[in-house]
Amino acid sequence: MNVSHSTISRSKLIRLLSLLVAACVLPSSFAASTGPKPEAIALRPATLEAFDRYVRLTDSANEAELQQGTDHLWIASLDAHARNDAYAALQRGEFKINKREILENGSAIRCPNGLIHHWSAVVFIPHAKLSDVFAVLQDYDHHSDYYAPEVERSRLEQRDGDHFRAFLRFRRHKVITVVLDTEHDVRYFLDGDGRAHSRSSATRIAQVENPGKPDEREKTPGDDDGFLWRMETWWGMVERDGGVYVQSEVVSLTRDIPTGLGWLIGPFVSSIPKESLTFTMEATRRAVARRLHASAR
Repeated sequence: MNVSHSTISRSKLIRLLSLLVAACVLPSSFAASTGPKPEAIALRPATLEAFDRYVRLTDSANEAELQQGTDHLWIASLDAHARNDAYAALQRGEFKINKREILENGSAIRCPNGLIHHWSAVVFIPHAKLSDVFAVLQDYDHHSDYYAPEVERSRLEQRDGDHFRAFLRFRRHKVITVVLDTEHDVRYFLDGDGRAHSRSSATRIAQVENPGKPDEREKTPGDDDGFLWRMETWWGMVERDGGVYVQSEVVSLTRDIPTGLGWLIGPFVSSIPKESLTFTMEATRRAVARRLHASAR
């Protein structure tokens, strides 16, 4: 088989770009075999303060929507024509995702040494009830089944009514694999009139070095490779139109991008939050649908 010179050059270029990504932005445990280790970076007080301010503004905006009795869904804010199209698309089984940004007095919030990622996604689950969605979301002992392979381990640590504490081990893969041990504090609320919501905070996020090996260990939270420093989540559910509209809104914090490599690393870093949320929503829809199918037998 003949291989053209241009094909060879393209292959070499792709490999070179992959090595640059591994060497410059990805966790040191995976970059060691392909290039220099990235410089470790600690979560700084100014970075955390900016993220906390962003989360407070997001909380305030969501609380205002709850007080107004709206649908908890971002598509409800669209103009009438776009809103009707969006609901129709969701009922056809399509998926809606939106990149969001909360402004402070009309200006973007500057996050020194960090990147704030804010995404919201909606799916429609036909024939479901709010109780069916709750049954999946609150079943933390089986999240490693529902959300595999991204959730590798899961367990309920504590429950007090609608207040849950859970452990999740995330395994996220994009060129390399990153493993994170996380602890979550979650509260669920029934809002009446076929509406419900929940609020979840990741209270601890630790990057795992050498996962699954005898020398596995957790890095000190906030003093690691900066893959994920913080994560806050809002779920909204509306039972209507013969099913349930389910929305998840996630605000997360990662390290910033090394100077001079934004053209290469920026798209890579920014894609992870979107892809993870997309997977979560599709997996939630599948898990609820399987539950409905099993109960119908």
